Amino acid sequence: MNKRWIPSSRSNRKKLGYIPIGYKLMLTFTVFILILVFVNFYISQSIYDEMMRKQTRVNIQGTLKQIRDNVAYKVDDIVQTSATLYDDTTLIQSVRRELTGTDNYNRMKKVILPKLESASKAVGLNLRLSVYFHNPTIYPKYVDWDSENKEDFNVQTYDIYHISRISAKFWYFTMPVERYNTTMLWRQVEEDERDGRISMIRRIVDMQNPLEIKEVGIMRFSVRLSQLFDSVDYTRLGDGSRLSVLDPYGNVVFTSSDSFVEDKDSMGSSDQKGKNAPVATYDKRNYLTIEEDLPQKNWKIVAQVPLTIIEQEAKRVQTVFIIICFICVVIFTYAGYKISRSFSKRIMKIVGVLNAFREGDLHKRITYRGKGEFPQIADALNAMGEDIEALIKKVYLTQLEKKEAELEMLQTQINPHFLYNTLSSINQLAKFGETEKLQDMVVQLAQFYRLTLNSGRILIPIASEIEQASAYLDIQKVKYGQRMEVTFDIDPDIWPYETLKLILQPFIENVLKHAWSGDRIHIRVSVNKEGDDILYRIIDDGLGMKQERIDEIFDPKDRSHMGCGIRNIDQRVKLHYGDVYGVSIYSRIGIGTTVQIRIPARRRKISG
Repeated sequence: MNKRWIPSSRSNRKKLGYIPIGYKLMLTFTVFILILVFVNFYISQSIYDEMMRKQTRVNIQGTLKQIRDNVAYKVDDIVQTSATLYDDTTLIQSVRRELTGTDNYNRMKKVILPKLESASKAVGLNLRLSVYFHNPTIYPKYVDWDSENKEDFNVQTYDIYHISRISAKFWYFTMPVERYNTTMLWRQVEEDERDGRISMIRRIVDMQNPLEIKEVGIMRFSVRLSQLFDSVDYTRLGDGSRLSVLDPYGNVVFTSSDSFVEDKDSMGSSDQKGKNAPVATYDKRNYLTIEEDLPQKNWKIVAQVPLTIIEQEAKRVQTVFIIICFICVVIFTYAGYKISRSFSKRIMKIVGVLNAFREGDLHKRITYRGKGEFPQIADALNAMGEDIEALIKKVYLTQLEKKEAELEMLQTQINPHFLYNTLSSINQLAKFGETEKLQDMVVQLAQFYRLTLNSGRILIPIASEIEQASAYLDIQKVKYGQRMEVTFDIDPDIWPYETLKLILQPFIENVLKHAWSGDRIHIRVSVNKEGDDILYRIIDDGLGMKQERIDEIFDPKDRSHMGCGIRNIDQRVKLHYGDVYGVSIYSRIGIGTTVQIRIPARRRKISG
């Protein structure tokens, strides 16, 4: 006898807000991957940006040092040339003397002019050498550079002036105190600012008396800014850059920048633009500013490189980083998907087995290879399933045996009752000498019990149950004759199915015992298949019953013998098939009663 274990209603409960573990694992992997990639991207980008700035600064400082060395080389040439005059005792002795006439002419021609000309040509630059002597006997010789009609030729020149020309000039009387072979000054004086030049100013001194340094003249070497600072070229740093030379007061002396258009033919062109502008006016927020000292003049070279150059390179690298990070996210996400799917499959197998156990399928098993946690869980679940299945079988067989005992008890209650009534009828026939009827009744009784015993089986084909009920009615026809009319309404579809035995006869017997409403009665026996159920109906046109009486019949607390046969059959059906099946009675006084028995449609097993 097979019986399905009906699962708890919790198995059908819909779980709201449930997220499968695969999605949870995937979400966790994705969050950690994104955090890892973004943190790595941020740190890498910050480190690279800092390295770029440091590397740019190192490169620019190297370039500035080269520029400083180039400028220093030219400055040293001018200083060394001035030193030849500064230390020339012959020149100083000659300048010191006041001569006239032929002596003065010879002095100028043989000493002063050759030495000044030699000094002016010692440096391969467009050099103007101007010398201002205190000795009034020295002949002046100069070009009037203040005249707008004079052109600054690309030649080396020298001019001789009396000191009176500059004695009232600010730049002259603000010169620092003389220190031997050290004091010198770089400044834009006289026509320098107009012509885009700068001068190195130095005294000519007489050291005849060691305790007193006497000034005998001033020498001024004027050189073009564009020549002195030709190496100060912004293109060596990159487009958009700016190179400036600042004096000790922070004023811009020379600027090289693509913001200006250089005019190589004009002394006062682009090289001078921005002069006297403090370097603080530059936008340091948008420029990387680096300074390098010019020790010979206490000036500075200031390089300003736009941050856009670094940012452009940073953006290019940032794009590469983003592509790499995107590829990493895709690869890591795919790996996470594979890993989470692998774990999810294993966990869902375990969940599937647990759900199968909850729904009653205890035969499902899982296997995992290896020695990890999942194989141990699988072994534990398999063992648990086997134990539960064994326990359920044990409990089920115990309950089944109990139900079989109850069915047998009910059966023993029904059979003696019917046998007693039949024997009573046989006794009446014998008493009245109706031997023919007596013989027929005995034959039908034998046939009835042959079908009833049925080798001790509880489940029989429906055809056998109907045949048994027909045999009982044949017995009763002997007794009642024409007073009883019976009709069978059988659905042909019911023949392949089986039924619990001896469920029709007690109700037919009950009709014949309690339903007479006169000297005649009609009984209709109907057996039909409706859906997945088999319905027996025993319909009579007898007295009928009140609803109170029907309720008493099915009341389990009713201890009276009235309706005990009906109650026993209802209990038998429910014990065997479940509480959804059983007996129902519908009746109206004076019209009749319909008894309905519902059992599941189960095909009978055909033995070989």
